[in-house]
Amino acid sequence: MVNAVTYVREESLITSQNKAEKSFLEKFRKDKPSLENATVLVNPYFINPLCALILFMTDKPCSVTLTVHGKKFERHNIVKTFEKNETEHAIPVLGLYEGMDTKVTVALSTGESRDFLIRGQELPADVCRCRNIMTSFDYFGTNWMFLSPAGKNLPMGYDFEGNIRWLLTVNTMFDIKRLKNGNILTGSHRFCHMPYNDTGLIELSLMGKIYKEYRMPGNYHHDMVEMPDGNILALSQDFHTDTVEDLVVLLDRETGMTLRTWDLKNILPQKGPGSGSQSPRDWFHCNAVWYFEKDKSITVSGRHEDAIVNFDYESGKLNWIIGDPEDWPAEYQKYFFKPVGDDFDWQYEQHACLRTPDGDVMCFDNGHYRSKNKEKYLKNRDNFSRGVRYHIDTKKMEIRQVWQYGKELGATFFSPYISNVEYYGEGHYLIHSGGIGWEDGYASEKLGAYITPAKNPNTDICAKTVEQKDGVVLYAMEVDGNFYRAEKLQPYHDGENLVFGDGRVIGELEVTDTFDTIPDLPETDELVDSWHQVRIEEDDDRIVFHGRFERGSLVMLLLKNEKETRGYFINTAAVSYLAMCSGAYLEEDDRVIKLHVSKRGLKGTYQVRVLINDKKYATGVSINCD
Repeated sequence: MVNAVTYVREESLITSQNKAEKSFLEKFRKDKPSLENATVLVNPYFINPLCALILFMTDKPCSVTLTVHGKKFERHNIVKTFEKNETEHAIPVLGLYEGMDTKVTVALSTGESRDFLIRGQELPADVCRCRNIMTSFDYFGTNWMFLSPAGKNLPMGYDFEGNIRWLLTVNTMFDIKRLKNGNILTGSHRFCHMPYNDTGLIELSLMGKIYKEYRMPGNYHHDMVEMPDGNILALSQDFHTDTVEDLVVLLDRETGMTLRTWDLKNILPQKGPGSGSQSPRDWFHCNAVWYFEKDKSITVSGRHEDAIVNFDYESGKLNWIIGDPEDWPAEYQKYFFKPVGDDFDWQYEQHACLRTPDGDVMCFDNGHYRSKNKEKYLKNRDNFSRGVRYHIDTKKMEIRQVWQYGKELGATFFSPYISNVEYYGEGHYLIHSGGIGWEDGYASEKLGAYITPAKNPNTDICAKTVEQKDGVVLYAMEVDGNFYRAEKLQPYHDGENLVFGDGRVIGELEVTDTFDTIPDLPETDELVDSWHQVRIEEDDDRIVFHGRFERGSLVMLLLKNEKETRGYFINTAAVSYLAMCSGAYLEEDDRVIKLHVSKRGLKGTYQVRVLINDKKYATGVSINCD
């Protein structure tokens, strides 16, 4: 036998970034380089290989205009003026072309200027490429289409030609939203719970500098929105209950602490109105949240109840439900709308609900199964997905379909999961079908997270993003891989896009539940078999245990010190996820198990042991939780 227990204690990304920033700023302020001998740092925060930072000083205060030149024509240049009149300049350069020199011009308001050639770093070999794109610079301009991953791919930004101009080398999760201060908000890359829950949210610049990580006791999934007062409305869950993905939380922007929660189990029934993917544990599967300031209400999308649900922000009282009312309990029927007009279809297993300024409701209607009745379920090859907009009359409780795009495309635009829509203005919309999958020439019955084209040449996955204005398609892009959502953003915001200072980890994780009964077994002198591939990762705030075990094995992680032994049960039963909105944490070998243990509530130094069936093994690893 070979002891294959691997222990890794890595410095957090925020800590590494803080140290690097202190170091290069100290050197910069000591050397005081002029524009002529400016310091150029490519990828200064380690996770964006297509950015750089230009550091220099001037004798007199001045503003700076940056030009990132296009590959072919000067009209494709990205131009940004940093208005602050100062003598110390740190200019963020976004949108370097990969693996080649990009011309960058820095022009000062004093008249001095300099051209730089800055080489973007090479991208990973398996990066998701643009397959084809149809648009024009006159329409799309210097915007980038940001795609957030739905698997082991990476967050990406594509220009109007389909060039990759932005990428993070860490797999941040779920939606990307721009905050009022110009930073973006997205999910952390740090794993916590299967199938795709991470520690919480991160706020970062497009340079890749993380300003805050918001840890959440119930972790983060799917969606969030910045409130008018700057606080954050996000989707979470309570791991101490028997259900998941059914909690809306309000986070304090400065402390990361939970200010308020809305438990959807107190608003909706958990039995009866399910979609084809519903399970008792994942009964609602909340995948979107929207705050509508005009009537102080929250709108959420429940994939597993085929329902878009609106409730009052203050009282939590249910206002209305959009969806097929079949099978819903009688006492809830009054909350449903009656369809009026022609060409009406209900939405099924929808994603990404939003409210337009006049109160209409839009979503991506995935259409999965397209019925509440199992006898009428459609196969994916015979189905369609679409963006849809509904006008609702809450006094008459009537609903009218006023726009849709995608039904006419049939299975070629079908996504059984993920995807989104965006409202840009009247008649101007984005429709992102992010989860397209094919098998043997037909729309696959599997979710894209379970399709592996590299292993099966008869399969394929892709994502298609469309923008339509007044009924005319002005943008269409198809890329490799499945992507959760699409967001069109300018690379530079009105703000400066980069502010120095230490990134912070705020909020808190949960206290991980222990298992009451620990089998009374003696500790063996044997070593853990290398077949089990035991790996223990430690962060500042958690422990992640990895191992491979036969199905049905009894496995526990044990943390022991002089005062106590804590046991954490590891479920080795086969688990089938009917919803897999991100396959980032899926393993090729389904016998590989991950267990997250929060350090919250732990005190002292613990020896790590693992119980496998009838033996208790020492790992040689100790964890200090002080």
